[in-house]
Amino acid sequence: MISRPGKANKLFLAAAFLCSFFATEPIFGADKIRIAYTSPGPQHGVLWIGDVAGVFKKNNLDLEIIYMPGNISMGSLISGELNFGQMTGALMSPARLQGSDVIMLVSIQELLDDRLVVRPNIKTPEELKGKRIAVSRFGAASHMRVLNMLPRFGLSDKDITFLQIGDTPARIIAMVGNSADASSFSPPDHLAAVQSGMRVLLNMAELNIYYQGTGLVASQRYIAKNRDIAKRMVKSYVDTIHIVKTNPEVAKRAFVKYRKTKDEKQLEDAYQTLLEIVKPKPYPNLESFKTIFKDVSDRLPAARTANAKEFVDTSFLEELDKSGYIDGLYR
Repeated sequence: MISRPGKANKLFLAAAFLCSFFATEPIFGADKIRIAYTSPGPQHGVLWIGDVAGVFKKNNLDLEIIYMPGNISMGSLISGELNFGQMTGALMSPARLQGSDVIMLVSIQELLDDRLVVRPNIKTPEELKGKRIAVSRFGAASHMRVLNMLPRFGLSDKDITFLQIGDTPARIIAMVGNSADASSFSPPDHLAAVQSGMRVLLNMAELNIYYQGTGLVASQRYIAKNRDIAKRMVKSYVDTIHIVKTNPEVAKRAFVKYRKTKDEKQLEDAYQTLLEIVKPKPYPNLESFKTIFKDVSDRLPAARTANAKEFVDTSFLEELDKSGYIDGLYR
């Protein structure tokens, strides 16, 4: 004999169906993603804000977010241990020039905005000749950005001694202790050096140098097998940038978590830094990659003939853009 559901059971099933139909949260298991960011600078804030605001979860993505230095994160991305990396074009470009298939999907920063901070006795960029400049590591952003700046003042790497010191606090200590004469810092981290008695010699933003900074990077192999995940990652970045532009309180909560500070001045400085650099339509800038190619051409001959279009995949952004989705966020 076939049992028939009672009236109560029918109502329960109907209610369950309606709840599932209208649910805003993902119903099925979210895709697990491993992504690394390479520094605690505010330019990495889009990833943090998306996490704290629940944007990735709304797009059915379950992120494991890892802080990992650039030289390690690039190797992990190439090997497949990471699915995505949030890193600079200066980090990913040499890897691709040497045969890897890493590619940038979203750009956070396209202009240099570092501050070159020096000991008080240095008054002009030309006085850096013969001086010691601290960098986090050779080949990192703090190194490459200074290399790009030097020729504008008649200097080259042969005129400077670069010291591989480490992160921001270590470089500040080296300058205060007179073990280094200068260093480059992403804002607002330069303020800590200024508070320690150092002075800003140069705001690189005033040079208007296109230089591909932080962006969302993946391997083409991973994208080919996981296009829907890549699409949702790009959409999550677009959604989060809208939060950056419209909801400073949520953004600052993310900075509290990831920059590990509750100081209101530091939070505001970090937020304003991110707000100024990020674009509603975060297309990677081809001119910014060309600057990097020029910087590395002496040690990587492939850079001399590199095509910047081959270093980016804007198909996911273009789909969102052409559909009117991005413009709709700001209406």
